[in-house]
This record gives sequence, structure tokens and C-alpha cells, in this order.
Amino acid sequence: MVADPVPLQLAAELFPNGISRYAIGGLFVGLGAAVIYVGTGISAGASTFLESTLSYVSSQSRFQQYVASRDWRLVFTLGIILGAAVYAVVYQGGAWTTDVAWWRLLLGGLFVGVGTRVGKGCTSGHGVCGVGSASKTSLAGVLAFLLVAILTAQVVAALGVTP
Repeated sequence: MVADPVPLQLAAELFPNGISRYAIGGLFVGLGAAVIYVGTGISAGASTFLESTLSYVSSQSRFQQYVASRDWRLVFTLGIILGAAVYAVVYQGGAWTTDVAWWRLLLGGLFVGVGTRVGKGCTSGHGVCGVGSASKTSLAGVLAFLLVAILTAQVVAALGVTP
């Protein structure tokens, strides 16, 4: 009996450039999260790291709790940004651009910011570190993130919204 080629065709459609770069990227993300946790005892979540950068400009106690560890968190945050820039130059031949209107990007950023506060973290913290440590809260959070993202994408597509 011959195996069904449908899974291979689906994989080729989902990953037209192969899966190796995604697998390598995932290994680096996991390694980075493990190194940060072993070295500091802190789960590596981008929203907390971004929030810690506000301790440089705000005197609110909420942000001042990060003063002792903000320097390496800033380096981590810059690494996310610079890593994306290097990827764009190396693999895409230049800076990343979009046809999405600036106000939609801003509004989306605000929604993401509010969502990370309501969800007590972001997809990187819950999805990488929380799920990796079998946290029930993180598993529920990631499920909620995915369901809301799928629902939102379906609604936006049904409404015919374009950039």
C-alpha cells in the first residue's frame, strides 16, 4: 500500500522554503529561553522585557521593579529588533515593508499591548516558557490567544478588509 502524499503536499504549501530555518529558529528560541532561565531564574517573555525598558523613563513603582535587571533585558529587546532586521536583509534582500496603513499598525500594537496586560504576558512568555513548563495558566492563555487570532482572522477576511 502506497502512503498518501497529501501530508507532503500540505507541508510543501505551508513551508515552501522547507522547515529547516523554522526548526533552527525554534531551537535557538528554546536555547535562549533556557539560558535566560538558568542564568536568572526569570522566564523569558518579551512583554515583560519591553515593559522593563520603561523603567529608564518612568518613575512609577510598576516599572521601577525592573531597575536591577533592566540592562540585560534591554539587550534582549534590542536583540529581537536587530535579529528581525538582519533576517530581513539576509533572507529577504532588504528592509521589511508593508502595505498596511500606519494607523492600523498603531491600533494593532495598542491591542497587543492591552492584551499582554490582560493576559498577564505575551505569546512568547506563555507559549515558549509557560507551555514548556506545563503551566495550566499558560496552556489556557495560548489556547485563548490562538482562538482569538483565528476568529479575528476569519472575521476580517469575511468583511473583506484589506491593508
